[in-house]
Amino acid sequence: MSQPLSFMEKAGYSCGDAAANFVFMSMVLFQLNFYTDVFGLSASTAAAILLWPRLWDAIFDPVMGVLADRTTTRWGRFRPWVLWTSVPWAVVMILAYTTPDPSWGWSTGMVIAYAGITNTLLMTLYSMNNMPYSALGGVMTGDLNERTKLNAYRFVSVNVAQFIVGGFTLPLVAKFAQGHGRAHGWQVTMTIWAVLCLVLFLVTFFTTKERIKPIVEVHATPRQDFSDLLKNSPWLALVCYTVFNFGMLSLRGGAHYNYYHHYVDKAAMFDFVAALGLTTPDPAGTGSVADALGYIVHGTRDQLASSNVADVFNSIVNMAGFGTTIVVIMLTAGLSARFGRRSVAATGFALSALQSCALYLMPPTAVWGMLGLHMLGAVFYAPTIAVMWAMYADAADYSEWQTGRRFTGMVFATIGFSLKAGLALGSASFLWLLAGFFGYDTAQPSAPNAVEGYRVTSSLVVGLLFAGCTLSLLANKLDKQTTLRMSEELAQRRRQAGLSAVAA
Repeated sequence: MSQPLSFMEKAGYSCGDAAANFVFMSMVLFQLNFYTDVFGLSASTAAAILLWPRLWDAIFDPVMGVLADRTTTRWGRFRPWVLWTSVPWAVVMILAYTTPDPSWGWSTGMVIAYAGITNTLLMTLYSMNNMPYSALGGVMTGDLNERTKLNAYRFVSVNVAQFIVGGFTLPLVAKFAQGHGRAHGWQVTMTIWAVLCLVLFLVTFFTTKERIKPIVEVHATPRQDFSDLLKNSPWLALVCYTVFNFGMLSLRGGAHYNYYHHYVDKAAMFDFVAALGLTTPDPAGTGSVADALGYIVHGTRDQLASSNVADVFNSIVNMAGFGTTIVVIMLTAGLSARFGRRSVAATGFALSALQSCALYLMPPTAVWGMLGLHMLGAVFYAPTIAVMWAMYADAADYSEWQTGRRFTGMVFATIGFSLKAGLALGSASFLWLLAGFFGYDTAQPSAPNAVEGYRVTSSLVVGLLFAGCTLSLLANKLDKQTTLRMSEELAQRRRQAGLSAVAA
């Protein structure tokens, strides 16, 4: 049953996840260091603040799935949640990146409580928005190719957002921090991102439509929904994959930040950005467009200890990776149609594991090699992104195929549980590995043992997590042939249900 979607609907749907990634990528790339370097928290306290809200969020996701599956409005089950959470999301996003001023007279305990509460609220709103949003993609169309195209649009927009966050967050923070401090820089930058989130969520709500309805409305308990899910072997494989993948993303974000700031040679980075024309000997700036964004290295080669060269190099590497991903992800639909989603994803993750391990071999001066390796990793990883979210919708189809009942919200909610658990474990594990095996001390981030920890976690540990993704996908029995047969049989059931309704 063909259910084509218009360009406007695909693009509009993609805006919702672009918005979510202004929070998600800020969290993955910068939040750990924001809490230690700007908020002034210890590594163990920061780990706890990152771990607790994400574990709570993971527990809350299944509750959100039950609520979304049982939501009934004239707009559908899932679209309303995108609208209802848009304004609270923007407000809490700003509060989560607002550092209490010392003049307020807050105690250390009050500062820690503020960080924990605002981060927990932000993660809760993330679940209330992003879980129904993800489920929405599974009910906009039942056409397999259209689903893959929809997710390709979605993740082009996601990577545009990630390109912006990864490339411009640190430069904007540096720009707005001038004369005010980095805490002010973070607050202003995240306010800009929050306003963008609000606008993008509204675009998603007003341009999308829910079409897939359950063939038969069966009133089951949440316990029955979850019991049936446990019989869904593709879902179980995807849960394991999701923990590995998002654990990798959060661990890699913190590890790469420290890798570029403490392992890579600053003189080599300076020569690299100088070759791109992004240096000026005048710290006051030149008035250029690049300087207006703060996206420039201030000072000379002899002033590297106090320069922002690592921020600029880190931003360039992020932008190159996301830019490569945007280009490659457009080929996803063709690869998926030819080889099947599972094969495309498993191959991409296996190659990504090898690429990650290769980073360990890079000497600190090999900045061009690091850039090339990062872009090669983007080529390998990009095709996995859209096909994996389409596979989550396939897992919802599988439950309907096997049980005759559809509970899309519960499928995506439990996937959300594993996503948040992976994020929590990844960030916390990074700090635990550094402290437990490399004697990491936040007061000495450039100590030789800590630097070696950044190298190992950035490369070998990330490679092991990619290998876990690969093995999890190989355990998923929804290959190309099975997925096509399932889709055809479900389409036939819907046609029969439609004819029966007309006859009645």
